[in-house]
Amino acid sequence: MTAPREEDASLTRLEEELDVAKRTQLAGTVRVRKSVEARQAGDVFEREIEELDDVERIAPRENDSGEIETLEDGSVSIPILEERLVVTKEIVVRERVVIRKRTTTERERIETELRRERIEIDADPVLLAGERIEESARE
Repeated sequence: MTAPREEDASLTRLEEELDVAKRTQLAGTVRVRKSVEARQAGDVFEREIEELDDVERIAPRENDSGEIETLEDGSVSIPILEERLVVTKEIVVRERVVIRKRTTTERERIETELRRERIEIDADPVLLAGERIEESARE
């Protein structure tokens, strides 16, 4: 008569677990445009102009000093001056635009189905009487 042999058999039980990872993605963009508006600006300014009555007028020489001069014939040469308006434009900072962004955290519920393997053992009651099958293997 041969002695009964004990054989061990194993079975692996698997279960899914939920793992949520975060990934940054583009939610939108902000575009800022700067444009230039032109407007007419003007005002009335006074300037002085010297004028003489009917006297001989000579065009100024290239290196004219602008001073009163006595000429060779004894006459006096007086320069006639006028003011010229000089307009300059200057770029000045009128305002600065500051754009800020902030990060907020919000909670979001994730629902999914997780699967778990169950192991059921069908054995003759004679085999179960020896309690060779552990209780944790039944779940």
